[in-house]
Amino acid sequence: MTKKPKVALISTGGTITSMSTIGELDVFEYSSTGTRLDANQMLEKFHHCKTIADVIAVPFDTLLSTAVSFPEWKRLAQTITDLQQKNPDLSGVVILHGTSSMEETAYALSLTLKTDLPVVLTGSQRPASAMSSDAGFNIFNAVRIASTPEAREMGVMIALNDEIHAAREVTKSSNGRLQTFVSHDFGVLGHADGDRIVFYRKPTRRHNPDTEFDILNMSAFPRVDIAYSYAGDDGAAINAFVQAGAKGIVAAAFAPGLLTPQEDIAMRAAVKAGARVVISSRAGSGRTFAPTKSREAGYLQADNLNPQKARVLLGLALAVTQDPEQLQRIFDQY
Repeated sequence: MTKKPKVALISTGGTITSMSTIGELDVFEYSSTGTRLDANQMLEKFHHCKTIADVIAVPFDTLLSTAVSFPEWKRLAQTITDLQQKNPDLSGVVILHGTSSMEETAYALSLTLKTDLPVVLTGSQRPASAMSSDAGFNIFNAVRIASTPEAREMGVMIALNDEIHAAREVTKSSNGRLQTFVSHDFGVLGHADGDRIVFYRKPTRRHNPDTEFDILNMSAFPRVDIAYSYAGDDGAAINAFVQAGAKGIVAAAFAPGLLTPQEDIAMRAAVKAGARVVISSRAGSGRTFAPTKSREAGYLQADNLNPQKARVLLGLALAVTQDPEQLQRIFDQY
């Protein structure tokens, strides 16, 4: 008899673990009226996962994803490190996570984990208690993906709606639709089809385990804020971020990386004050560019990272170096 692969299941909470007290038609009030199941309870509810893998339930806090940030990223990294040390036969890890900030957690882990184990984050758009919830199949497919040997080369992934996405590229694009996660520029890595897991491409940018970031030795995440550009922006938010002690500021700039005149004045002042400024775009797709004026101002470029991903990378990079040339190298490589 073939031995089943061993997969760890970490549940951080989110819609996927939510059980409404109103009923199976509730896809709106569940977060405030219901409860969230832990990893063991999720395995009991969605027991089909245990037919394809030896699944280990791993204790973790159950949170709304809006409450997840650096402390949880660090704990997850430590938990995965410990799991691999204690289970040398571990095939992969599945993390249940709310979809709101899932892309940031996935990207942070892809930049900091020191393992090539497949790590798959999944969630759902409908709570576990809802009629036609996507929770069960998303968990089942995530376990399948984490058990697949080919997944070791893919870094950290997000898997929902039968699609497999690279942590660096994926973003949430819809408030309520099941097909919320998309990778705008390059598309999916592959699919969780009914008969097998199929991959079609590999991420080429640096990711775990080949990274220079050591989250386990970071005591805190440097303050990095995001300034969103809009018509008539006078730079007040940028000035406030500098006053609050920002070490870095990411501009969610007009496409393809432009600031209002007053924003530009405030950003130049931020650079002179010692903050590192990275130009991203609010467009959601494509690279930002560095014309001469931008380079002379000391602005760095986020490549095609969206603002929230650029913030994650800048914060981790600032823990390694303050040098603008090295920071730009990091954005060019990751």
